[in-house]
Amino acid sequence: MKFVFGVEYDGSIYHGWQKQKSVLTIQECIEHALSKIANSKIEVICAGRTDKGVHAITQIVHFSSLIIRNEEVWFTGLNSLLPKNITVLWLKKVSSNFHARFSALSRSYRYIIFNRKNRSSFLKNYYFHVRNFLDIYKMKTSSQFLIGNHDFSSFKSSGCQSFSSRKNIFSLIIYRINDFIIIDITANSFLYHMVRNIVGCLILVGLSKKKPEWVQYILQKKDIKKTYSTVPAQGLYFLFASYPDCFSILNQSFLLKKNNLFTHFFSNF
Repeated sequence: MKFVFGVEYDGSIYHGWQKQKSVLTIQECIEHALSKIANSKIEVICAGRTDKGVHAITQIVHFSSLIIRNEEVWFTGLNSLLPKNITVLWLKKVSSNFHARFSALSRSYRYIIFNRKNRSSFLKNYYFHVRNFLDIYKMKTSSQFLIGNHDFSSFKSSGCQSFSSRKNIFSLIIYRINDFIIIDITANSFLYHMVRNIVGCLILVGLSKKKPEWVQYILQKKDIKKTYSTVPAQGLYFLFASYPDCFSILNQSFLLKKNNLFTHFFSNF
């Protein structure tokens, strides 16, 4: 039987999603918990692997097991065995042809910037602090050059293993909530560090160090040698992934409610 679940996690103390030798990862924790419930080895696959320090609001994960357990046993068992900073939000059976990675139509990430002169002693692992004022109107203007199907070679980092640098950004939304600037990006898929590199460029525009058209120049240059900084991992969140309706993967009203709760938290900080 195959199951799919949504999971949120605080990536602060983890060395990313993918299991590795001698370091703690999200995948390792989840597989260890599932294998305990099944009394046999279980491996999981996610919609989009996250790096060290990156968080997830709703990561999508699937696994298969020959061991018969109902949905409630898997769900309750996982949350009882997982660390408190990893929480399964929902779990359900899914058809055998579903794949968390390859069935995904899009993936969405969120980056959070704390834009105030003085840093905060709180939430330091959950945003990137930029002390000088950011002009989000300029950032919005420059972001429009990135919408659509392009070769994003200029926005990948060395070590990228993607077969193609051509990706399709469906939306790039930038807005401010008090001292926080939120950047939401949705694309069919992403290159290594692509979101963090895009945000690094947008920050230079927001600081008026570069004109909005400079982002278009960087895009068209297709040069992996950077003239900007890759922003830190702690401000990045895997937001969610979308799938064909036939899989009925995610209750959109649940996601909207959860997303509103998340932004409400930051608006009242």
